[in-house]
Amino acid sequence: MVDRHASVERRRATALKCKTAKDIMKVIEGRFSSALGIRLSSGDPGEIFKWFLASILFGARISEAIVIRTYREFEGEGVLSAGEVLDKGWDGLVEVLDRGGYARYDFKTATKLLDICSTVIKRYKGDLNILHSGAVDPRDLEERLKALGKGIGDTTVNIFLREMRGIWEKADPLPSDLVVMAAKNLRLIPSDLQDRKEILVRLKRQWAGEGMDIKDFPDFEAALLRLAKNFCRRTACMRCPLQEDCVLEGRR
Repeated sequence: MVDRHASVERRRATALKCKTAKDIMKVIEGRFSSALGIRLSSGDPGEIFKWFLASILFGARISEAIVIRTYREFEGEGVLSAGEVLDKGWDGLVEVLDRGGYARYDFKTATKLLDICSTVIKRYKGDLNILHSGAVDPRDLEERLKALGKGIGDTTVNIFLREMRGIWEKADPLPSDLVVMAAKNLRLIPSDLQDRKEILVRLKRQWAGEGMDIKDFPDFEAALLRLAKNFCRRTACMRCPLQEDCVLEGRR
């Protein structure tokens, strides 16, 4: 009788590549910024700040649907720059956040946004490209972003810089836990690989090896994150469009 556990382990060890990146992208959506209509490829400081604002919203423990709805409220109010955030004031920001469904975090987030935007204007004239230019390397860039204000932590910085990869030279964050989870479940990387730098190298290599533009690598990262967030983490395997290619499929 075949040992089921041993069979699964052999599958992990020998079948590291199940689907191509292109296959994954056919069924899982890519960048969150693109879904919001933010054109980061232009490098325009206004577009970059829009994504920074959205990243702050995404950084809270709240559903993606509420974040998107809240961002749309900011968009509808024309509050999409550091100066416009300050002009809106604390009461106005709380109203916008409440309409978007951000009520649980409205007071805290309004205060955080005012603090951060004040710093962005004072230090960088409202242009985050200036912040990037002054950074020495990717890790220094991350620290400079966190220094913009209390409440900007590793999660928010990773969300923001993941989609700035290929736009800012020094934007090169390590893969998040969710990206790693999906990559391992799909056997894109070995299950025992822990080094985040090596994981990033391997994922980039797969993307480039399929003839894909490295500037579009954030789409691949975002797709893996969406996969882990919406299916892997929830153990919603039966609804996952890639369930047959997942190591977990062999355990059912």
